Amino acid sequence: MKLGFIGCGNMAKAMISGILAKKNFSKEDIMASAVTEKTLSYIKNELGIIAEPDNKRVAKCSDIIVLAIKPIYMEEVINEIKDDTDESKIIVTLAPGKTLLWIEKKFGKKTKVVRTMPNTPAMVGEGMSALCVNENVTESDLKAVKEIFESFGKAEVVKENMMDAVVGVSGSSPAFVFMFIEALADAAVAEGMPRAQAYNFAAQTVLGSAKLMLETGKHPGELKDMVCSPGGTTIEGVASLEDSAFRSDVIKAVRKAADKSRRM
Repeated sequence: MKLGFIGCGNMAKAMISGILAKKNFSKEDIMASAVTEKTLSYIKNELGIIAEPDNKRVAKCSDIIVLAIKPIYMEEVINEIKDDTDESKIIVTLAPGKTLLWIEKKFGKKTKVVRTMPNTPAMVGEGMSALCVNENVTESDLKAVKEIFESFGKAEVVKENMMDAVVGVSGSSPAFVFMFIEALADAAVAEGMPRAQAYNFAAQTVLGSAKLMLETGKHPGELKDMVCSPGGTTIEGVASLEDSAFRSDVIKAVRKAADKSRRM
């Protein structure tokens, strides 16, 4: 099976690195296209896969075609490659806001479409991806695509009406988490800690807290209560966050991102 990427930005690079690490595909079976010579050189020399400047050739030579492009370019690229695809090929998209029906209509024929939403922690093998499919995708097709996404993290199949929520809760939220880490570190710096050390303390705490929740299966509220001793330091900080509507602001941010996805 041949795998092709049209576009090779940060997300595509993360995906390809994960796929190669898991050895799901050999380097000879993966190709990627790009606009700039710099990116084509990276594809060939750093990733070690086939670099191809022609999107149409990627489409023609690949069994699974990943459209790793921004939503604004989706229609243009589909128009460019649609004559080089047939009913056997699987089209995988990463773009928010573009529905399964919209994508199939743009191809103008019966097309296997897997709509996905990965996130940037894929770059370190800890991505969280959602997948939804149209009626043309078989169980074996879905299994093949899901295995690709599980090579750089976790992947779950969801109903399409959940994809905008996925954008908010995992697609966009790494940015919110990085803001939180930066704020934690800024506060530690204000208390006299060197910045590099503050970033290490903050980031490791976020990493460890997430792992604790995933591995214990405990409710986040229960884990929060475990840290809050009566009359202690933590409950004092929690009360301050509640006073400033911390949780409400996070909810608003996630819903704003989901709403933007719906309107794209």
